[in-house]
Amino acid sequence: MNTRKTGKGDSFSKFKDKKKSIKVSNPTKGKPAFKGKPAPNATTITPTTESKIETPTPNKKFFPQKERVRKGDPMPTFNENEIRLNKFLSNAGVASRREADVLIGSGVVSVNDVIVLEMGYKIKPGDIVKYDGQTINAEPKRYVLLNKPKDFITTMDDPLGRKTVMTLVRKACKERIYPVGRLDRDTTGVLLFTNDGDLAKKLTHPRYNASKIYHVELNKAVIMEDVEKLRKGIVLEDGKIACDKAEFIPNTGSREIGVEIHSGKNRIVRRMFEALGYTVVKLDRVQFASLTKKDLPRGFYRHLTEKEVAFLKMS
Repeated sequence: MNTRKTGKGDSFSKFKDKKKSIKVSNPTKGKPAFKGKPAPNATTITPTTESKIETPTPNKKFFPQKERVRKGDPMPTFNENEIRLNKFLSNAGVASRREADVLIGSGVVSVNDVIVLEMGYKIKPGDIVKYDGQTINAEPKRYVLLNKPKDFITTMDDPLGRKTVMTLVRKACKERIYPVGRLDRDTTGVLLFTNDGDLAKKLTHPRYNASKIYHVELNKAVIMEDVEKLRKGIVLEDGKIACDKAEFIPNTGSREIGVEIHSGKNRIVRRMFEALGYTVVKLDRVQFASLTKKDLPRGFYRHLTEKEVAFLKMS
């Protein structure tokens, strides 16, 4: 069958999974992916001679010079160990900085057993911070990317005893991390975990338009008219929603489509195709924000690089 194209942008061939031989290197020689375990002065310059002021000659216009400051004078010092209280609470995963300001103003945060109401208050190393009577310990930020397999639900724990994604990343770090957004039980692909509350809120808030790209396999061939409907928008029970991009994946008999969408509504991709009379057989998220599952096997995780984290915060 001939390859069908929509005529809008490049094809979504990049969403087609390619089987690659992946070699997990020795953990002591780099940062491999892991399954179930963890996959580097300013010089003070003192002048040797006094600065001299040139005596103006009668035929030159005279401008009195300002007194020069010796280069050896010390610069003002700052205590880099101090940190704003709202940032401390945010780093500890209690709330975002803005929400932390509200908590501080409501009088539920104390430092060394003294209620703090002052905005911008800074704490020092050794200070004991309590929120609602509980001692808060600041943790380093962790960012873990998982290629989620099927049959795992995105939740911290499940009262029914079903498998959760937390069992796949429990050895990634000692800090308590949380999934950013969610993927339903039958959906596979990219899922981010972190204890950075500010970043998690940014990536899930509609205002920031974090894009998501899915590889969708359907029960039957999709007609071009329905692809156009995906682009223009479909009215669902909770409002109208449209794909930013929707294109056929080559050599799949028009049964597989790549879609890009910004909405974070529950089961949004499945519901859009169901509204058009299709059943989603497989759904794989191949990209979330700027993160992809490249070189990350199903069921494995890895830690983000500093560059990846900086890009997420900047974008």
